[in-house]
Amino acid sequence: MTLNPDTFFGGAPEVNASAPGRVNLLGEHTDYNDGFMLPVATPQRTTVAMSRSGDDHFHFYSPNLDATVTFARDGSAPQGFGSYIEGCIRLVQAEGIEVPPLRVYVETDLPVGSGLSSSAALEVATLRAMRALLDIGLDALDDVKLARIAQRAEIEYAHVNCGIMDQMASSLADERNMLFIDARTLEHSLVPLPPGTELIVVDSGVARKLAASKYNERRAECEEGAKKLGVQALRDVTDPASVERLPSPLRERARHVVHENLRVLEAAQGVSAERFGELMNASHFSLRDDYEVSIPELDALCEALRAAPGVLGARLTGAGFGGACVALCRKGQARQAAASALAAYDQDGRQGRILVPVPAPTHRKDHDEPV
Repeated sequence: MTLNPDTFFGGAPEVNASAPGRVNLLGEHTDYNDGFMLPVATPQRTTVAMSRSGDDHFHFYSPNLDATVTFARDGSAPQGFGSYIEGCIRLVQAEGIEVPPLRVYVETDLPVGSGLSSSAALEVATLRAMRALLDIGLDALDDVKLARIAQRAEIEYAHVNCGIMDQMASSLADERNMLFIDARTLEHSLVPLPPGTELIVVDSGVARKLAASKYNERRAECEEGAKKLGVQALRDVTDPASVERLPSPLRERARHVVHENLRVLEAAQGVSAERFGELMNASHFSLRDDYEVSIPELDALCEALRAAPGVLGARLTGAGFGGACVALCRKGQARQAAASALAAYDQDGRQGRILVPVPAPTHRKDHDEPV
């Protein structure tokens, strides 16, 4: 039986906090190469309600999964959504901050498996709730440090060797501007979308399971390519032609990363809507041909979106291997464009759906939201 928060907590929780998912417009698979990215936040969010447990156990519950996780103070959570939360708790404890056993209630309107980073939203929302509940000052857990801890939780406890883009976006991005991120320095700034445009995100209907994908394999290939080129990371390649000396598939992986960084840097300086769309299209083709993380469904959906009236560019968003595509559209035309694209895409029995934009969800009042 699905539990509501009052039943789970035996009353109202002590704090609530939330964090958004993210849609990446440019800069895919560049974050673990010390590169550059341009994500935006989604209107959909993950909300975490939290209280001290009052006993010697941690208790986590998700109504979306109708799943409960319980483990002792000195125990560990089983793999699954509980591992992300436990990772955040243990890493905050490693900072010298005392964390008592907690009750944690997690609900989300982010679609899981669509590449909108529901895991990073869970981590960031958990850390925001802990920051509020335990009265941790911003000097000890500011938004960038919070993103770093969230990333480590995913790597060390969920065993996904991810970069930091998703966590930075969930912690610092908003829905109205792109967040330019330098993955090496974590310097960041808000960049407006091209004037007269809006975004639409459409799910391919193919669920993506990141931990089971070739994500970690791609990361290892990039690191090997950088080593052969004699640079710390592919971000440090100054001559794009030099990657052609690498053996395949390192050559193709490096080619994508080097040129993707150039696309981000160009877009972040401010380009026309038409040029931004061209950069998005080029990004998808590179992800398809050189990085090999697209699938036929994502290619077909992007093609259908590009053919729709009012669409300036489209590409997969997220790590690939399933999930969603994002399209840049002329303002006021996104919904109609997505409907047109889905009519063509679904003719072969596929089942796509619009994910973003949607009406902003109503959440309980957050005690620890960024201003």
